[in-house]
Parts: sequence; structure tokens; C-alpha cells
Amino acid sequence: MPAPIAYGTGKRKCSIARVFLREGDGQVLVNHRPLEDYFPRETYRNLVTQPLLATDQGKALNVDARVKGGGLSGQAAAVRLGIARALSENDSRLRPELKRRGFLTRDARRKERKKYGQPGARKRFQYSKR
Repeated sequence: MPAPIAYGTGKRKCSIARVFLREGDGQVLVNHRPLEDYFPRETYRNLVTQPLLATDQGKALNVDARVKGGGLSGQAAAVRLGIARALSENDSRLRPELKRRGFLTRDARRKERKKYGQPGARKRFQYSKR
């Protein structure tokens, strides 16, 4: 296996992805499994490949991602951020396009904590007048 040419870390919710880019034929592996096997939903697969398609690097580079924590949605977004950061590190000319499309921005949204005196973060107990 050829040495990585670029590395990027992506985070989203509780997921952390380590992404390695290698020269190759466009193969995307997530945790040593093909992209189609790891992410069964097409929505997640599209999310992961967005930075590659936006920069026309999809057929020139192989992506090897190691992701852990969270669910599939958070993992897909973490891999996307990791790919975008690795592409930016590999070729600085791609950075403006990736930034313009919002691929280099970490999505900081998290689950809101449950508050005391109510059943959830926002939900309230039913009000009883009598």
C-alpha cells in the first residue's frame, strides 16, 4: 500500500474520523470496508464524496478513512470534513473552493442537554389547570 500523501481529521457530534489520501484510482474505504458496504444509505455516500466531486479529485485519489464513535450520520459528516481537510493540505489551490462550499467548516451542533423539572431538553410536562 502506498504511503499517504495527505491526512485530515474530521469531527461531528461524537464521531471522529482519520482520513488518509493516497494516489490511486478513486477507491473509498471506510474502516477497511468499501463505501457502499459501510454506508448503506445513498444520502450518506453522497455526503462523503462531496469534497472529491467538487474538486474533481474523485478518480485520482484513494481515500482510507478510520472512523469511530457516534452514529452513521455523524460518521459520514466527520469523514466529509476529514476528506476536505486532507484535500486542502494536499493542494492549497483547492482550499478556496472547499471553503466556499462550506466543506472546511466543522458542524458544531450537539445534542441539547435535558433540563431539570421537564421530561426532555425542550419538552414540558403537561399543564393542568385543575
